[in-house]
Amino acid sequence: MRYKMLTAVAAVALMAGAGSAFAGPEEALRWIETEFQPSALTKDQQIEEMNWFIKAAEPFRGMEINVLSEGIPTHEYESRVLAKAFEEITGIKVNHQILGEGEVVQAVQTQMQTNRNLYDAYVNDSDLIGTHSRLQQAVNLTEWMAGEAKDVTLPTLDLGDFMGLAFTTGPDGDLYQLPDQQFANLYWFRKDWFDREDLQARFKEKYGYDLGVPINWSAYEDIAEFFSVDVKEIDGVRIYGHMDYGKRAPDLGWRMTDAWLSMAGAGSPGLPNGRPIDEWGIRMEEGSCNPSGASVARGGATNGPAAVYAIAKWDEWLRKYAPPGAADYDFYQSLPALSQGNVAQQIFWYTAFLAEMVKSKAEGNNTVDDEGMPLWRAAPSPHGPYWEEGMKVGYQDVGSWTILKSTPTDRAKAAWLYAQFVVSKTVDLKKSHVGLTFIRDSSIRHESFSERASKLGGVVEFYRSPERDKWTPTGINVPDYPKLAQLWWQQIGDVNSGAFTPQEAMDRLADEMDTIMIRMQRADEANNTYGGCGPRINEPKDPSEWIGKGGAKAKLDNEKPQGETVNYDELVKRWAEN
Repeated sequence: MRYKMLTAVAAVALMAGAGSAFAGPEEALRWIETEFQPSALTKDQQIEEMNWFIKAAEPFRGMEINVLSEGIPTHEYESRVLAKAFEEITGIKVNHQILGEGEVVQAVQTQMQTNRNLYDAYVNDSDLIGTHSRLQQAVNLTEWMAGEAKDVTLPTLDLGDFMGLAFTTGPDGDLYQLPDQQFANLYWFRKDWFDREDLQARFKEKYGYDLGVPINWSAYEDIAEFFSVDVKEIDGVRIYGHMDYGKRAPDLGWRMTDAWLSMAGAGSPGLPNGRPIDEWGIRMEEGSCNPSGASVARGGATNGPAAVYAIAKWDEWLRKYAPPGAADYDFYQSLPALSQGNVAQQIFWYTAFLAEMVKSKAEGNNTVDDEGMPLWRAAPSPHGPYWEEGMKVGYQDVGSWTILKSTPTDRAKAAWLYAQFVVSKTVDLKKSHVGLTFIRDSSIRHESFSERASKLGGVVEFYRSPERDKWTPTGINVPDYPKLAQLWWQQIGDVNSGAFTPQEAMDRLADEMDTIMIRMQRADEANNTYGGCGPRINEPKDPSEWIGKGGAKAKLDNEKPQGETVNYDELVKRWAEN
């Protein structure tokens, strides 16, 4: 059957591009049989899907386009393998460039500010959804797919199969970004150490409850102290109870905006983001698209008791329980450092580094056994004492295809074809096995991941459970991510250096955020810069008029309640039942 379809496509391709080196149908079959396996589709369905790409790409054949993403294994695979496959199948050459996350954000911001077409598409974090939906410089994909780009929108794209669409949807209910990869920050721990009967007995004797997966930050702190101070050494190796990073760089800001405050409990209940107060501490009333303040005095929570507690604990744990030098690590250094095998747990572990953690012992990974089975497990993140039921529990990064209106239409359409190609069902399952950053429900539930799950430390079970919906990115309360995100790392860096207390740093941060949002408000009121959805900042009041009265939460008398843990195997069983 598929060979008959292939012959028909070949005839169309030869008529459309006689004399060219383009050999799409033959190349499509070769890629399907040699690279795009396993797939959620049958081979016949894969050929039908590639059939469509070959036909849709005809007007753009011979074009060369430029796209940009950050450097994680998923995007490296796209750049190295999938861009080549796309060119051979469609005749469109893609220069898929890889840069650091900060440089990607800077490029997006520069193109939006100058209206010069630097790249034809970006894999840009969905954290910018509030920016893109307001600035009106990103293509509204809902409108585009139904209108101008209908001829280049994949009939089998199946938006309902994507797990992260809620995160790429604006306040207007329209889609502005298409997920390409996503990963969560979960709790990571050495299950082999936690299962040791001698350590279990010592822990229970000291703390009065079982050593297990921590439910709250009190238990996480007790476990960190236990391994760093009491155990100290396992198999002749000095060990530590915590890992994090503190290098004074943009990464440090993302470390905090990535839901750290809401994990402590600073925000309001609500998914995917709290209302009225989100994970940044920014207030936006239900039913409104206008942020109204970050500081406690203006109804926000960025410098409220829960936020200050969150920053204080980050600083304290880094100094007391992490390996020497961790305070000088950045994002890219801290997570792979776990593979050294000297850390008992990490409260903020990104599954983006899953590929690193499943390498063999021969490759220098000391967290797997001789057969390559993980000695570690991933579990839900514990939450702080201000957390309430119904709040998000952690952060989920959703790197998503974003096209800016400053890109010429023909180039935008060609880039849109490439974006859909690398997330298509033909390709996605294999890409998921390479990068382990899951975007499709059909991929995570495929039998090939059932077979591989035992080697992935609980991540497959997590993504198959309802729990995955409680981990969400920055939401729509943040009106301009690039402008506001850059404020964070300087303030947090001053805490780590000892220049400011957590309260002083968060006070400065909240005031600076309000100042910038007031400028956005003026621009929106004067020029409709943010489509009428720019900030409308509250007048300042005495903080006592907000704290505990619909604004920031009041300071708790006891910020360290009794520690609570759960048995990991019971937890996974509960997921399976759901």
